[in-house]
Amino acid sequence: MEGGAIAQFLPLILIFAIMYFLLIRPQQKKMKEHRAMVASLRRGDEIITQGGLIGKVSKVKEDGELEVEIATGVKVRVVQSTVAQVKSRTEPVAS
Repeated sequence: MEGGAIAQFLPLILIFAIMYFLLIRPQQKKMKEHRAMVASLRRGDEIITQGGLIGKVSKVKEDGELEVEIATGVKVRVVQSTVAQVKSRTEPVAS
């Protein structure tokens, strides 16, 4: 009887393992990469937000916000986590 109970749960365990490696694990990796990208944002980086705004970071604030210049003299506040992509990075100033 005990072997039959294990055989009944084996397909469920197999399905969960497949779901983990095909869906959950890649999504966690993608989220980790996004967090690292957002944490490395600097003044002067050109970014694209999830809303489609393209601009240059003019200030990185401590409370999870960015000040982004989307046109000459036009600055908007953007939540850091809504940055979808970094188009171009600025090189750090050599000391």
